[in-house]
Amino acid sequence: MNQADKVYLDLCQFILEKGTRKEDRTGTGTISTFGYQLRFNLQDGFPLLTTKRVPFRLVVSELLWFLKGDTNVRYLLENNNHIWDEWGFQKWVESEDYIGPDMSNFGIRSQLDEEFNKLYREQMSIYQEKVLHDDDFSQRFGNLGNVYGKQWRSWEGADGQVYDQIQYIIDEIKRNPDSRRLICNAWSISELKGQMLPPCHFAFQFYVVDGKLSCMFNMRSTDVFLGLPFNIASYALLTHLLAYECDLEVGELVYTGADVHIYSNHIEQVEKQLSREPRPLPTIKLNRLVKSIYNFTMDDIELIGYDPHGPIKAPVAV
Repeated sequence: MNQADKVYLDLCQFILEKGTRKEDRTGTGTISTFGYQLRFNLQDGFPLLTTKRVPFRLVVSELLWFLKGDTNVRYLLENNNHIWDEWGFQKWVESEDYIGPDMSNFGIRSQLDEEFNKLYREQMSIYQEKVLHDDDFSQRFGNLGNVYGKQWRSWEGADGQVYDQIQYIIDEIKRNPDSRRLICNAWSISELKGQMLPPCHFAFQFYVVDGKLSCMFNMRSTDVFLGLPFNIASYALLTHLLAYECDLEVGELVYTGADVHIYSNHIEQVEKQLSREPRPLPTIKLNRLVKSIYNFTMDDIELIGYDPHGPIKAPVAV
């Protein structure tokens, strides 16, 4: 059994057996535990789970979006990535500009009411088209505030200066690989009210030893079934990209979670995933002609040998 799936499935089993029932912001309800850590040896393969298909191209486009410093979902929509749509959509339907049918609590209602789900999908389609083709609308309702890309690439300090945290890490690795300050922080307390979703993966740190780059990322809140597989793959890819930029091999990826939970409407899906046998992990190949991580495109990152079980659908709690 590959260790990536094993440690992830062990976490799922632990929450189901030992977790505590809790209410949450979305009204869905969770089974939760506090404080959990997973470790992945990136030399053993790329940790894209095989017990369900994880759409790698969505992982790639989201990470490239972060690295661009972008906060508008237009880039994601242009790359057929819809994992952030609900937050921009919520911003629109809660505004005075929205004149369509009532979309309150759309995340839950769309799962329970087929007639409402049809209306929701119609309004979401309108939203997506307007973000793609209406610049003013895109600026107002496609922009999610100062989320990850802004914090990673354009952190605004109390001194009035703007800091590129990713570039700082790259420069510091090359200058002083033994540094204990290879840290990026996305949690800005003064900007939480302006963000559609305050950062869940709020900080990460790199560590260099024996010519290998390792990364630990920290999450205040983890949706184990839908979110965590993406987060693991995204930070693994980020580690590969920074290792490439800094002429290093990859080492270990470490996840540390605080409130680690399974939503109550994901339990059946988790149990289905637990019944599946893991398969060999894939690998990735980067285009060596690209000189900077900021210049990578979707076509420059290739996934090799991915043979997972089929996808398992589940609703997103918004």
